[in-house]
Parts: sequence; C-alpha cells; structure tokens
Amino acid sequence: MVTSSFPTFVAVFALITLQVGTEDSFIAAVYEHAVILPNRTKTPVSQEDALNLMNKNIDILERAIKQAAAQGARIIVTPEDALYGWELTRETIFPYLEDIPDPQVNWIPCQDSHRFGHTPVQARLSCLAKINSIYVLANLGDKKPCNSRHSTCPPNGYFQYNTNVVYNPEGKLVARYHKYHLYSEPQFDVPEKPELVTFNTTFGRFGIFTCFDILFYDPAVTLVKDFHVDTILFPTAWMNVLPLLTAIEFHSAWAMGMGVNLLAANIHRVSLNMTGSGIYTPNGSKVYHYDMKTESGKLLLSEVDSHPLSSLAPPTAVNWSAYATTVKPFPVQKSTFGGFISRDGFNFTELFENAGNLTVCQKELCCHLSYRMLQKEENEVYVLGAFTGLHGRRRREYWQVCTMLKCKSTNLTTCGQPVETASTRFEMFSLSGTFGTKYVFPEVLLTEIHLSPGKFEVLKDGRLVNKNGSSGPILTVSLFGRWYTKDSFYSSSGTSNSAITYLLIFILLMIIALQNIVLV
Repeated sequence: MVTSSFPTFVAVFALITLQVGTEDSFIAAVYEHAVILPNRTKTPVSQEDALNLMNKNIDILERAIKQAAAQGARIIVTPEDALYGWELTRETIFPYLEDIPDPQVNWIPCQDSHRFGHTPVQARLSCLAKINSIYVLANLGDKKPCNSRHSTCPPNGYFQYNTNVVYNPEGKLVARYHKYHLYSEPQFDVPEKPELVTFNTTFGRFGIFTCFDILFYDPAVTLVKDFHVDTILFPTAWMNVLPLLTAIEFHSAWAMGMGVNLLAANIHRVSLNMTGSGIYTPNGSKVYHYDMKTESGKLLLSEVDSHPLSSLAPPTAVNWSAYATTVKPFPVQKSTFGGFISRDGFNFTELFENAGNLTVCQKELCCHLSYRMLQKEENEVYVLGAFTGLHGRRRREYWQVCTMLKCKSTNLTTCGQPVETASTRFEMFSLSGTFGTKYVFPEVLLTEIHLSPGKFEVLKDGRLVNKNGSSGPILTVSLFGRWYTKDSFYSSSGTSNSAITYLLIFILLMIIALQNIVLV
C-alpha cells in the first residue's frame, strides 16, 4: 500500500458544509476554456496588468457559469491554468498570485474581500458562485510567505502553489487543494505532502485533485478508497497523447475503474493538442467534448447519480487476472516483435486473420485476446501488445498495459505510433491480462477520437468485452494498469521514502525518550 498508516503523513481537510445525501442526482457542468494567454516577458508585469488579464478570462468563465446555472447545474468545474495559462516563469507568475487561506477560516470573499489582503480574483469568483447559486471550482495560484533563511524556503520568500478553490452557492470558500504531482511546472512548488481534500453537499461527497495527480495513488486513489467520495472534481491542462493517453480516453477509463463520477474540465488549445473534457461515470461517459478543428470553448452539462457507488459493486469486485490466469496461452499466429509506444518497449503480435485467439507476454504479464472482425481491411493492421515496467523517460510510474491497437500503416515498425482514423469494425473482442495490480482502467477509443459508451463492459473475471452489437471502427482497446507499489519512488514494500524517513525519526525520538527515562 502506498499510503502510510501514520496520521502525520496525511493532510486531511474534511469540510462539512451541508448534510450529505438527500438528493439522488444532480446536474453537473464542466467548461473547456480557450484561455487568453499573457504576452511573453522575462520581467513580471504589474499586479494591475496581471489582474486585467485574469479578468478577461473570468469574463468568459462568467458567461459559462451563468449559462450552466440557468440550465440547473449545481456545480461547475473550470480548467487548470484557465486564468493565466502555463507559459509563466516562477518570477513572472508572481503578480498573478493571491494568498488563499485555509477554508476553516469561514470566509466569503464576496462580502469581505480585504480580509486576507489583496484578493480581487477570489472575491470575483466568490460573487459568481453566490449570484448564480452554484458551486464553482476554479484554478489559480496561491502564495505563502516563508522564512527565507530556512533551507526549504525559495529565494523570494514565498512558496507558490498550483491551487484549486471551491466556492459554495453562498460564496463561501469550502475547499482549497494544492497540486502535488507537478508536470514541468517550475513556477510552482510541491507541497510537503499530498493533501486529501473533500467537502460534502446534499448531492454527495466531493474530492479534488489536478491533472497529473490522476496517475498516482495519492491523492487520487486514496480519496476514493479511504474517503469514499462520490464525485471527483478534476481541472486539467491535458496534452493528448495517442494511443493510450488522450484526455477523454483515460479520464473516462479512470472513472469506470474507480467506480466514481469524474468531472473533467480541460484547456482548449489545438496547437498543443489540448482538448477533451467530459462528465464521466462508472458506467461510461455521460457527455464529452473533443475538438481539434476550432478554437472555441465548450460548456458540457449532464445529470449524474449523487452516489454512484451505492448502486454498483466496488471496483475491487473485479478480479483483473481471474480469467487470464486460468487459460493456457493462445498460440501465436505470427512471431512476436518489439515496438514502442512513446518510450515504452512493448511486445507485439499481429492480428493476422479475421478472427482468432492470441497471447503476447512481457515478463510476468500475459495478455490474451479473442476477436472477430466484421471484415478485415487490407490496408489496416492491428496488433496485440503487452508492456510491464517503469514508464517513459522519467521512469517513475510502473505500468502494466494490454492493448489491441491499429498500426499507423501496414509497416509493422509503425505499430504504437499515433493514428487517428480507422475503418475496421469488430463483431467481438475479449481482452484480459495477468495483472499484478487491482487498479486497471478499461479504454476503448474509436476512429477520429471518439468514445464508445454503452458498447463495452468489464466482467468480474477481468475481461474487457464488447456488447450491444458490433463496434465502431476501433483505434485501441486497452487495459491500462497502474502498479503503484512498484513506482520508482517507493520501496519494494510499497512504503514511501518519506514514510521511511518519518519512521526513522520516530524510532530516534523513541530512543531519546527511553534514554531520558533511564536517566530519571
């Protein structure tokens, strides 16, 4: 287990604002925002200029918030970096930051905007929530003064955090979350430990994390497993990476695999492959948006269950390796060959015939596929692939992946490269693997980057199968596993390095205490 049993390791902000659980469903909204970026500069702009830029973006968000509220939405999520973008340095972002207090201070910025210094952005967001009687999540930067003589304090005397805030329909600040897993964000600091932030409403318990956090155990899995949240609020600035990590593909799979609602709001920036927002549930996507053709933002709304877990078996009810470990490996139709998805070395075998049963293995992971195509297109090649190991250039996260995917061309060296269109439909597929982890996320991605809600399911024995007739033209069918306890920054026992450090400190303090007792 990745998380520690020591209470000092966990920052928990359980903010009880209303009695939980009196409504069976609610209307949720997410907004994909085409952010107005600041001019690139090596020197910080004035605080006034920074506020003017943020207000231009808030003007756009305001229209989305008003529209969502008018259509009955109870909560809206806006994206990460939506107020000022992602191109600022540690120095140039400083005029955009505000001091965001702990929500326990019981603060409505709309009514008392100067209580914590210069906080015009927080005041405006609070007023938008209050005027429209809606929960609003926004992402902005938090600054916290520190003693510059302390070894961990940055030279400018401030910690700077990528931060989510939530205001309730009265405008009150009810949640604050500092992003823990930063991804190429030198303008921000990493908090001392992951924060596990929840708040309660009459339509369920909510948890919060941001973008890259979704790929790690803390805070993402812990919020579901230990804090039993119903819905995750997920602002992101996600760059799509085919074939396994497009936003709509992975985020919908995560919601299914964890058995919760996920309200995902992405930035819209076509030049950086940023698009893909959605409202996802354990049963699949309710609504999603993927648009690489326009530069416009998009508001999405859908009704979702307040307590999705109450009507479903928990995710641990799926034994992801049950089927795969009971069958003998299927014979290989053609020889296995190596290839890459991004920087990860996969073992592949080709789907040579119109129908068949295949197995491909890599180390302890064996992937089994049974399939039947409606018609095999002569100019399209599909392969079954397996990968188990530390992922990518950073080699931090341990992945286990079974995937059936279309190759970019009939040349097998292109298998694993990004491809966006396909023509081949499958009458049947069944994919399974001998996973060593219980955290597996089922992905099905169709031609032109579309999801396939209602057309596949996961059986309790771990098979990902199609249902309700033939599929649309398939790009990928994947089981994406995360073996958190094998991540490179954890020991083999699954205890984090920080946990080991705290344990050693604890033992040292106990020794000192015992020595004092002896001396007395």
